[in-house]
Amino acid sequence: MSGVLLTGPAVRAVAARAAHVTMLCAPRGAPAAALLPHVDEILVWDAPWGSGRPPTVQEADVEGLVGRMRVAAYDTALVLTPPERSALPLALLLRMAHVRRIGAHLTEHPGSLVDVPHRRAPGRHDVEAALDAAAALGFPPGAGDDGRPRVLPAPDTTALTGNGPYVVLHPGAAAHTRAWDAGRAAEAVVLLADAGHRVVVTGGPRETALTRRVSGDTAVDLGGRTDLRTLAGVLRAADVVVAGDPGPAHLAAACATPVVSVGPSHALAERRSPYGVPAVLLGGQDAPVSSTGRSPRDEVPPDDVLRAVQKLLKASQ
Repeated sequence: MSGVLLTGPAVRAVAARAAHVTMLCAPRGAPAAALLPHVDEILVWDAPWGSGRPPTVQEADVEGLVGRMRVAAYDTALVLTPPERSALPLALLLRMAHVRRIGAHLTEHPGSLVDVPHRRAPGRHDVEAALDAAAALGFPPGAGDDGRPRVLPAPDTTALTGNGPYVVLHPGAAAHTRAWDAGRAAEAVVLLADAGHRVVVTGGPRETALTRRVSGDTAVDLGGRTDLRTLAGVLRAADVVVAGDPGPAHLAAACATPVVSVGPSHALAERRSPYGVPAVLLGGQDAPVSSTGRSPRDEVPPDDVLRAVQKLLKASQ
């Protein structure tokens, strides 16, 4: 979800000069791809080198993917991968599918697989690095494009959230990462409410027990009641979003909503912080775990969350 949303500005740059844009992504990224402007088609494929529990080569049906891309007869491909992952395996499949021109982020020698290899400049945010790679391939941003992440217009979600201003708190996390401590999140809800903020708690269908506990008798509990497009509507209408996972944080940023990100990895903060909106980063999930088994993200005081929310609200006035 995060990776797909962060490529959105580069996708728009490609679309400004291409008649048709297909986005190839993993199943987990497909719902986010459907929210991006100017994506004409989504090709979903679970790569055998993906994270989590990737399929075997046989299960991935590599030949089937190559065949579909060969039939589609793509002229150009832009491969956008994080620095820790090589673009060459996919570049090889694109070459086998007879894609004529390929550009990609690379840290290794491309051989004959990539026509326009792009070396990522130090200190560049993922959004900026993707735009750089697109420009190197001949797709600079379109006229008037500010280069910020954006999503398609979201529905009115007043029926879910109720009327009036509110702060969203999203305590959950992707299946492969550790969620924010539920007790701390619940304390933050109470503090926000005591300070006069109406709070809406969001979460996926597998997080209903978590959102129920965090909401208590204080907040509006939307756990399991939103798909990604509806969640975008909830986040867009919020004053501030407090997120315990990068995915909702980036979705909030794509909806132009200020973000308090609880537990961003310090190693990734420079290149993967919420982009283009006011943001406060708290905690650090890649820091050492304490002797109690709690991560520094778990130790973020709810008072800090309240102060961060108030700081962003004051700045937006």
